[in-house]
Amino acid sequence: MIDFHSHILPGIDDGSDSPETSLEMLVREREQGVELVCLTPHFYADYTTPERFFRHRAGAFDALRRAMDESGEAFPPLRLGAEVRFFDGISNASILDELCLEGTNLLLLEMPFASWSDRMVSEVDELCRRGLQPVAAHIERYFGLASKKTMRRFLSLDILVQSNAEFFLSRRTSRKALRMLRDGQIHFLGSDAHNLTSRAPNLGGAWSLVSKQLGAGAIERLEDYESLVVAESEAFT
Repeated sequence: MIDFHSHILPGIDDGSDSPETSLEMLVREREQGVELVCLTPHFYADYTTPERFFRHRAGAFDALRRAMDESGEAFPPLRLGAEVRFFDGISNASILDELCLEGTNLLLLEMPFASWSDRMVSEVDELCRRGLQPVAAHIERYFGLASKKTMRRFLSLDILVQSNAEFFLSRRTSRKALRMLRDGQIHFLGSDAHNLTSRAPNLGGAWSLVSKQLGAGAIERLEDYESLVVAESEAFT
């Protein structure tokens, strides 16, 4: 089980506020059976430069690793990445390879929380043509922002889709989440964990629900996509 989307790195965005909080979040991941955690802090091109982001991310990662070493506990392996907010001209940005999940061409892409245009979808299509593999972050948050026609076109691209565990765990949306997973419209699950309270690690519950409601076949399909995370490199950080 891989947590494909988390904000566990301390002090870099609106996620974990300290190495101590991060350690407790990782403990909860471990207790739920998570075997690898992808660290995907926000990258906003209109807020920071890639150089500043990478420097800040490296510092946060070093602080977390020191805290892990000092604790003497065993934690799930970690993989560095980013949650990249869509921006105009993203399809021509030269830095995107370095924002992918390390060791892969998987780019966790956060689409705008506003009405989508055909041009936006075309830019995502161009990312695919560049050889990148966009993964649409928390797909459930975009319902209603894009027209049904635009969303159909978006999902028809050569993209993969990530959903938050909460989409499955909420009674209001659980049936839709399970239906989308069953129909092959969701490929990765993530906790999108930010803290220990309102947005705590919760991936284990979603996997248990999928197993109970959809069976071993659905779990195997998720695991097939998770293999893309480790296909390029077996040396986890």
